[in-house]
Amino acid sequence: MSFITKLIVCFFAGMGAGLGTGFAGMSAAAVISPMLITFLGMPAYEAVGIALASDILASAVSAYTYGKNKNLDIKNGFVMMVTVLLFTFVGSLIASKVPNSTMGSFSTVMTLLLGIKFIVRPVMTTKETMASVSPKKRLIQSVVCGILVGFICGFVGAGGGMMMLLLLTSILGYELKTAVGTSVFIMTFTALTGATSHFLIGGVPELLPLILCVAFTFLWARIAAKFANKASAVTLNRATGIVLTILGAVIFLVNILS
Repeated sequence: MSFITKLIVCFFAGMGAGLGTGFAGMSAAAVISPMLITFLGMPAYEAVGIALASDILASAVSAYTYGKNKNLDIKNGFVMMVTVLLFTFVGSLIASKVPNSTMGSFSTVMTLLLGIKFIVRPVMTTKETMASVSPKKRLIQSVVCGILVGFICGFVGAGGGMMMLLLLTSILGYELKTAVGTSVFIMTFTALTGATSHFLIGGVPELLPLILCVAFTFLWARIAAKFANKASAVTLNRATGIVLTILGAVIFLVNILS
């Protein structure tokens, strides 16, 4: 396959993944994997490895940008991250004992529904409202949500970033910027764990798509995160909703083509 074809596919895959990460803490795997599989004919395991590797820097730069603007809850985010990682393993272990229990369209459907939700019913929680919740209650909520996200991610195999955003805004009552900042902070470490596992088991994937996807996802995540942190709550809700709805529709079409 020609260099130009790979460049174009990786550019659009990286752009979609970067915008999803920077605006909504969405996992790059939801966008990059189906595009690499469909348009480059790449093996699924290799495509997921590239997507996870792309997620590391994109989530890290997004987390840094949100943290710099004081839109990141590191303490509770760390608690949730540890719980997510632990229960992802538990979910995977149980899923391996159950025949054909995966739900491939889970992440796509969640992306579409969340996009529509942010447009129709925006998250308008303020930091003052967030601060009114007791630290003990917030800690317990973080553990419970981490268990739920981790187990479902391990069992289903998708939906981590979107599930975290939904739970952080709906259950933990985070305002949108802090929810996204905390989500990408967690995703940095989950992506690092996932990418390392993939590379150790399956070896390093083809270098050109790997480098291109990592670079383009990083670039667009940086742009999206900088815009998101300067935007008003209303603008950010609309932008996030539009990006997620478009990405959900595109991923759905790509899955049909594949």
